[in-house]
Amino acid sequence: MCLIVFAWQVVPGAPLIAAANRDEFYDRPAAAAGTWPEHPQVFAGRDLKGGGSWMGITQEGPHGPKFAALTNIRGPQERRPDAPSRGALVADYLAGDLDAPAYIAKIAQEVADYNGFNLVLGDRENMYWFSNRAMDDARNGQALAPGIYGISNSLLDAPWPKVVRTKAQFASLLCQGAPEEAYFEMLADTTRAPDMRLPDTGIALDLERVLSAVCIETTGYGTRTSTVVKLYQDAPAELHERVLQ
Repeated sequence: MCLIVFAWQVVPGAPLIAAANRDEFYDRPAAAAGTWPEHPQVFAGRDLKGGGSWMGITQEGPHGPKFAALTNIRGPQERRPDAPSRGALVADYLAGDLDAPAYIAKIAQEVADYNGFNLVLGDRENMYWFSNRAMDDARNGQALAPGIYGISNSLLDAPWPKVVRTKAQFASLLCQGAPEEAYFEMLADTTRAPDMRLPDTGIALDLERVLSAVCIETTGYGTRTSTVVKLYQDAPAELHERVLQ
């Protein structure tokens, strides 16, 4: 994923509501969200090149329903082409029996091998943010307090224009009790940020402009799926996905 906004323990009866876009090269093969045959408790999209996922849920298991989502951290100068696929971090959590703290403890010593990432994972009782690019106070995972959060390709709640704008729109939709279609409309916004508000992530200015949109459209790369997830307190979790490319 390249943009996630989510409300944690804000809406009564729905501990988690999340809306997200996945940005990727169009020629990287992927499967739409569905049940995984070898792990029937997992419902998620699948990267057919690396075998992992960018976002998914479970319905069963000792800690189910579980949720996990991933964004890459933009760092062109430090990217390693031989690094393992970050999507495995989502897939292994959803397919395994560990709760979020135990899973974070398990992978904490291994994540230096990966290119930069954000991982949001948990269940209806607890939610955590974990990043291998976080400072020391969050390097072993940060339990999230109730609130509305946003992540793109930097750390949690970094004030990138599309994060700030989408969090505000998301909060408004929650207050209105808006229908699901409104969240997908929010995720379809192709407006680019003005140059004065663009982050400096080490890439060319024209590319910063393109990537500043909530929904990205270029010749070979862009937003490929939009997803809305809801974890309910007393009902099965829901994941609704729209495939764009």
